[in-house]
Amino acid sequence: MVYELVRIPAAIYAYTFLRARAVAAQNVPERGPVILAPNHFSFMDHFLLGCHLRRKVRFMGKSQLFRQPLAEVFMRGGVFPVRRGASDDDAFMTAELILQRGGVVGMYLEGGRSRSGELQRRAKPGIGRLALESGAPVVPVAIVGSQRIRNWRRGGFPSVTIEFGEPMTFPRESDPGRLRQQEVADAIFTQVRLLHDRRSQATHPDPHHQGSAGRGAPLPADE
Repeated sequence: MVYELVRIPAAIYAYTFLRARAVAAQNVPERGPVILAPNHFSFMDHFLLGCHLRRKVRFMGKSQLFRQPLAEVFMRGGVFPVRRGASDDDAFMTAELILQRGGVVGMYLEGGRSRSGELQRRAKPGIGRLALESGAPVVPVAIVGSQRIRNWRRGGFPSVTIEFGEPMTFPRESDPGRLRQQEVADAIFTQVRLLHDRRSQATHPDPHHQGSAGRGAPLPADE
C-alpha cells in the first residue's frame, strides 16, 4: 500500500514532466524471481523504472541515501541499503531472500550514478554475483535521458525512455569467484550498452555519433 502511495505521484511526475515512456516492458516476467539491471544517471531512476511495471521493485541503494528527510521516502519506495565500496553480504542476503520469495530486485550494474552523462566504462561484479548465486533471470534495462532531469531548473524538461531487454539466464553457482562474477556482469552490461546506444541514436540522431557499441541494426518499433 505504501509503495503505491509513493509510486503514484512519481508516475504522474514522470509521465507529465519527463514524458517518460517504456519500451518492451513485457520482457519483464509477470511472476517469479527476476533481477532488473539498469544503468544509472539520476536519483529519479528508482521511480522511473518502478512506475512502468505492475510488479513491486525492490532496489539496492547506497547507504548514504538513508538520511532524513529522504530516508523514509526511499525505504517506503522499495529501496534497501547497500554499502558502496565494500562487500556487503547483508545486502546480498536481503536481495536473495526477495528473489527466493518470487520478488523483483533492481540493481544498478555500474554500482553508482554516472556523473558524466555517459555510461561508465565497466559494470561492477556485484550484478554478476547476484545473478549467479540466485539463478534468477536478469533483464537488462537502458534508461535514456534521465541525466538531463536537472535541467528543469533552466526550463528544460527531458524526454526519458526506459527500454527493457530480453531476459538473460546464467547457471546457478553457489560460490562464484570474482572473475566469474565480472564475466557475467560484463555480459549483462554489453546488452545494456547496446540498448542504450541504439535508443539514444534513435531519440537524438547524430550522423557523427557512433555510440560506444557501434550503430548496430535498426531498432524495432516501440511496443
